[in-house]
Amino acid sequence: MNFKEMAEQNEQWVIQQRRFFHQYPELSFEETNTTKEIGKRLEEMGLEPHYYEDYNGLWAMIKGGKATADSKTIALRADIDALPVEEHTGLDFCSKNPGVMHACGHDCHIAMLLGGVKMLMEKKDELQGNVKIIFQAAEESCYGARYYVEHGLLDDVDAIYGAHIWGDFDAPYMNFEAGPRMASCDNFTIEVEGVSAHGSAPNHGIDAILAAAHIITELQSIVSRVNDPLNPLVVTVGEIHGGQRFNIIANKVVMEGTTRTHSPEMRAKTEGLIRRIAEHVAESFGAKATLKFDYYPGPVINDHEDLNKIAHDAAVKMYGEDCLKPLAKMMGSEDFAMFMEKVPGIFGFIGSRNPELGFTAKNHNDHYTVDESVLKRGAAMYAQFAYDYLEEKSK
Repeated sequence: MNFKEMAEQNEQWVIQQRRFFHQYPELSFEETNTTKEIGKRLEEMGLEPHYYEDYNGLWAMIKGGKATADSKTIALRADIDALPVEEHTGLDFCSKNPGVMHACGHDCHIAMLLGGVKMLMEKKDELQGNVKIIFQAAEESCYGARYYVEHGLLDDVDAIYGAHIWGDFDAPYMNFEAGPRMASCDNFTIEVEGVSAHGSAPNHGIDAILAAAHIITELQSIVSRVNDPLNPLVVTVGEIHGGQRFNIIANKVVMEGTTRTHSPEMRAKTEGLIRRIAEHVAESFGAKATLKFDYYPGPVINDHEDLNKIAHDAAVKMYGEDCLKPLAKMMGSEDFAMFMEKVPGIFGFIGSRNPELGFTAKNHNDHYTVDESVLKRGAAMYAQFAYDYLEEKSK
């Protein structure tokens, strides 16, 4: 089965879906209307949407005509939330919700998965297993996927496929490389407590700002002296608040930051390293430091050879070997990793950059938009991967 021609026949429908959802973006945990509209589309295709009383997003199951009690179930996932960005694309179908924009392409993900589902439903009788459709809320929160995993959404799933449209990757190419693709994203807060005093008499106090400054400097020794230089690692303090007035020795500083790595081993060590540095450096100044460390998505790693091969062969079957191009691994994160920690998974990228059409803005930019001609490829990949996976696993 080759879904290329069917995807071309459904291209305008997929583009219409993208443009509709682009006009009505909703922030993480607020995707109520987006969820309802997706549900309507699924019902029109003959599927039963399943909702959550206390959470947005939904799922549905395509039961294959050739499925047996021993058949596999493949999950297909798209995220549905938008960003707090004021849109400046000038598109005829730009956001109608002030200050909210699909600046990361999740509108495209919704449309591509709906297109993939539409095609799979036309071939439902030929499917040698089941396909679970997941429209996930709150990806931009870094932990939106956790709810679904904790509520058993993947308990009947054998593997999962996801893809992201990417503004720094040329259209119409795709990428399904093996190995690390995106980094983990864990966040931390360090609170430094000192003793306030008059700014003219620092000896009467304990300067929390001075202690915090040294902590920030020493944290970079984790990257430069503890971590293997061949392993990418980022330790960033992105926010710092402290002090009451220009002539008062600060008694409190709060810092917030993030750590990113592709290495599960290094990820497991990072919290302890940050804690040791923060506490000991603060102590050397007579201050006290307290660390709060929150684990969010792990690294996205395509480490299942069978899934890598199925995705590669599916793309080549439809669009030839030249449709695949290299894409460097990145330090951004994706909570799709939370699904991959539960079941085997693969995550790919669909290029949307097209300088000839003026589409050069990257994801999360207020001018970000896509070459819509790639949407049919993303839709086709959803369908082709699911079909081929079920066929392969039925042998």
